[in-house]
Amino acid sequence: MASALYLHIPFCARKCAYCDFASWATPAEDPLVDAYARALGAQLGEAASLGFLEGCETAYLGGGTPTLLGAQGLGTLLKRVADLAAPSELTCEANPDSLCDEVLLSARDAGATRLSIGVQSLDDAELAELGRLHDAACARERVAAAVASGLDVSVDLMCATPGQTHESWARTLEGAVALGVGHLSVYPLQIEEGTALDRRYADDPCMWNAPEVQAERMTKAQALLESHGYARYEVASYARAGKACRHNKAYWTGRSYLGLGTGASSMLNLEEYLRLSTACPKLPAPPGGAVRVRLTGETGRRELAGDARLCAQSFSLEFLTEPQAVAEDLMLGARLTEGLDPALVSRARVLFGARLDDAVDDLLARGLLAEKGGRLAPTEQGWLLGNELYGALWDLAPGEVASASC
Repeated sequence: MASALYLHIPFCARKCAYCDFASWATPAEDPLVDAYARALGAQLGEAASLGFLEGCETAYLGGGTPTLLGAQGLGTLLKRVADLAAPSELTCEANPDSLCDEVLLSARDAGATRLSIGVQSLDDAELAELGRLHDAACARERVAAAVASGLDVSVDLMCATPGQTHESWARTLEGAVALGVGHLSVYPLQIEEGTALDRRYADDPCMWNAPEVQAERMTKAQALLESHGYARYEVASYARAGKACRHNKAYWTGRSYLGLGTGASSMLNLEEYLRLSTACPKLPAPPGGAVRVRLTGETGRRELAGDARLCAQSFSLEFLTEPQAVAEDLMLGARLTEGLDPALVSRARVLFGARLDDAVDDLLARGLLAEKGGRLAPTEQGWLLGNELYGALWDLAPGEVASASC
């Protein structure tokens, strides 16, 4: 069944200025927080009874802010995942301001193997612009404590943000490396419509976030991190040997995954979707030719806390045919340093024929793809112009993706 599991915690102490995720500012003591966590635990039990957790290799608690659940709530939910799914990699997202020693040790003792800590910057002024609750000193101290706990630790960093300079970005990168983490995710700020940051800079050209600034910052990150022994394995991900995030790689390699919680996404093959339909009869029958289904949980956090049964949940759905699924796998696989699986390319050639060869020839000529060890792999230019690369591969997909809701 699904090889990866994702649980979404939609609560934060405060909404960050750039965030458009499914999360809401909620006091930690709000009874809804505990009720929602218990509901997710119940959903895990139902998913296990349906066989969805058999063969689960990785699991991830994201948000929102999972550490807002506190030591007891987070530990209980992580242990539930560990007991029912037994993943060999179990990651929990954390924010420095809520990652106290009690929460940290509870997560470790409950079975977590990794922490992904949202640091974003080690410059206090930049953190304030982003609306983060922690300062640089707090981030350094909490990341160091996480590393000392024995857990694998990843740090998220954000570039092309208000007030950031070439020098401050270099200091943030160097500071994160000095903390001894095994993994770093580095990505440019995206100014999403409707966020506080979007409203704040509505009449500003935002040259600090221009594409050329984003490219320069990402190029700087690559050079600096590689000089310190981190290898880039995905467009935004760097890791020391053996520290790559296997859960995230599942998203980019076409493996099925199950998402539980408000706003959580799943990607299931047809057999898995039909099995889910036995527990949730209101799910629509797949259209002819569908081989893959993407589902997003649309049930509100309060409604889910009140009734966790899968049959009570609402979803938006997309149904992909085999050619659409293969085009999607090509697009996502082009994020990886290792490049496209030759078996996937061969399958695509059967489906798309000369259209694939023409697209690949064009991408090679434009320097967005290159031959690397017998694989087609993205170049540095391909990563910097990712929308062009990914768009060209997705455009191989015929027709519109069928959608539905229930």
